[in-house]
Amino acid sequence: MNGAPGIPFPQDGPVVCVGETMAALAPTPHGPLDTAEDLRMSVAGAESNVAMYLADLGRDVSWLSALGDDAFGRRVRAAVAAAGVDVTGVRTDPQRPTGLLVKDPGRDRTRVHYYRSGSAASALGPEVLDDDRIRSATLVHLTGVTPALSPSCRDLVERALAAPPSPERPYAISFDVNHRPALWPDGTAATVLRDLADRADIVFVGLDEAQDLWGADLEPADVRRLLKGPRILVVKDGGRAAHALTETDGKMCTVPALPTDVVEPVGAGDAFAAGFLAGLLRGEDLRRALRLGHVTASSALRVTGDHGPLPNAATIAELLDLDDEDWPTGRRAAR
Repeated sequence: MNGAPGIPFPQDGPVVCVGETMAALAPTPHGPLDTAEDLRMSVAGAESNVAMYLADLGRDVSWLSALGDDAFGRRVRAAVAAAGVDVTGVRTDPQRPTGLLVKDPGRDRTRVHYYRSGSAASALGPEVLDDDRIRSATLVHLTGVTPALSPSCRDLVERALAAPPSPERPYAISFDVNHRPALWPDGTAATVLRDLADRADIVFVGLDEAQDLWGADLEPADVRRLLKGPRILVVKDGGRAAHALTETDGKMCTVPALPTDVVEPVGAGDAFAAGFLAGLLRGEDLRRALRLGHVTASSALRVTGDHGPLPNAATIAELLDLDDEDWPTGRRAAR
């Protein structure tokens, strides 16, 4: 049995997510960009994705960022706010534009084209951490996207992770490695992301990411040996399973993924992180937190955008309560 005892960390309370969100354009109907006649606009940002799913799961959550004084920025702000996220800490930059991404779905994978150089969010810096929302938070969520955007953004993340939890930094920090190769100069990501991840309290990384960054033969236990600092390390193995490894006993809690008809994989990792964090915040053990991560990720996989509707609360509760033999198919919940 891969279960693990409950972990009294982080404490229940407000969450703050910090990072860039862009306007996103994708072909509709779903298909290659070069033959598309219509594009659908949505929003895309790893940290705001986490924030929106946390709000869906009943958490008190704020998003801190910057947007341009333009139509894209107004669209992004409205969409994130409509999901129940506090956006009052998002500043408007009159000089810099809102970032933009365009999705190009292919037969095997979706290519993403970024237009974010010089964006409003790329000018974020350590001063963001002086916001009163962060001072009163129990958890702050960051990703490896932010330090790749600019020197000031990297300074922001470096300062956030400069010290362990203390009276001066009473909140926990979760960090999703979220490696985006196109944003990093060749040869720089591996060292920087390993150093940042090793200083966070909770870390998420895809097994494929870890293998690309730190060694092709790595297994989850090897990643734990590389990243000794986090209290909880979650290694996601695509559509197969997710593994949680703690600092206390070295044991690994593994929960298989739910079978899902995948429409678009982009955003599923953010959804998983939100579900797992929501589980921890409400006092679930690792097994149930991983299950909630999978349930939330499935919602993202079923839509072309990054944010899909969750099952109702009763269905989620039934899924979390399934016996281990029923969980891989969700059979009892489906009956």
